[in-house]
This record gives sequence, structure tokens and C-alpha cells, in this order.
Amino acid sequence: MGTPDTAAGLPVMESFYTLQGEGFHQGKAAFFIRLAGCDVGCVWCDVRDSWDAGKHPRRSVDELVAEAASQPGRIAVVTGGEPLMHDCSALTEALKSAGFATHIETSGAWPLTGRWDWICLSPKKFKAPLPGIAALASELKIVIFNTSDFAWAEQWAALTGPDCRLFLQPEWGRSQVVTPLIIDYIKTRPKWEFSLQLHKYIHVP
Repeated sequence: MGTPDTAAGLPVMESFYTLQGEGFHQGKAAFFIRLAGCDVGCVWCDVRDSWDAGKHPRRSVDELVAEAASQPGRIAVVTGGEPLMHDCSALTEALKSAGFATHIETSGAWPLTGRWDWICLSPKKFKAPLPGIAALASELKIVIFNTSDFAWAEQWAALTGPDCRLFLQPEWGRSQVVTPLIIDYIKTRPKWEFSLQLHKYIHVP
């Protein structure tokens, strides 16, 4: 039997099939499950409607997995909001049983639950990750809003494992300003890679 959270279903802002727009798996077909609820409060968040979990319907794990399985892709990305505000164990077990690779996009500010094939950690200054999660990250993705974010990026990169991929991504609203800074930064520190929000350029969800 699941926790009270999952037994009652998970609050879902939206679910959709598209291409992954960011990071290491950019361009791959994936089914996205955007869980509602977030207490991180990024001032530049582009999905603020996800913050209040109470505004969104609860959906069962079975319903979500059936919707995902109706599409040919077999990557499932659980995002938010902050998805780890919810116990993701039952959801990931069901997705894996249905043949999916399970990916999560998280700030790391809540304890890790679920069984994941790929963990994208995107630490936010507004509520820092919990100790230990950086070492588990498959991918570290830092959103660059201003120059002080480069030091924040290095702080978290130092805590990741040797196989973690490191990405710097311009904040969309300041991309014209910070993109040249990121390019110059990566040219002198080639352990980093550039992450572009591809989906915003090709106009997919």
C-alpha cells in the first residue's frame, strides 16, 4: 500500500509527450509528468502555476502510466514544481514495470524518493539542496541569471561524482545578456557544457 500521498493520487499540473528540451537528453522523445507543488520560489520560474498543489487534480499512478504507455517513447521525465515534495516510489516502480527509463528534474531540496535511471539536479539559491544528493546526480544543470551564479555552479560541481555531466543554462529572460558570458566561461572551463532550452525555440511544450 502506498503512502497517503500516493494512495490519494499525485497532484499533476500537466502531462504531455514531447521532446526533452534541456541538458544531456536534449532532443529525445519523452513523456513528461509535471507534479504540482513547489516551495523553492525561483523569482524567474516559468511554471509558477505549478507552485500551489491544491489548484491541480490528483491523478492515480495507474492513470499516469497508462497515458505515458500510449505513446511510443520510453523515457518518462518527472518534473515540477518540485516533484520530490511527493513520494515518487510507486510512480517510478510502475513506470519501470511498463518499460520506461525514469528521469527526474529536481532542485534537491527534498529527500530523494523513487527509483531513477537519470537524476538531473538543478540547485536553486532560493532553497538549497539537501546534503548528499549532489553525489547521486547524473547531471548538474545550473541556471545562470547573473555572474554570481557561476560561483554557485562551481560550489555544487565540486560535490558531484566523477561521471556527472555539468551544464550551464541561460535564464530565458536574460539569455541575450548571459549567453555570451556562459560561452566565454565554458571556453576557459571545458568541464562544463552549454544547455539550451531547445523546446522554446522549436515551440513544443
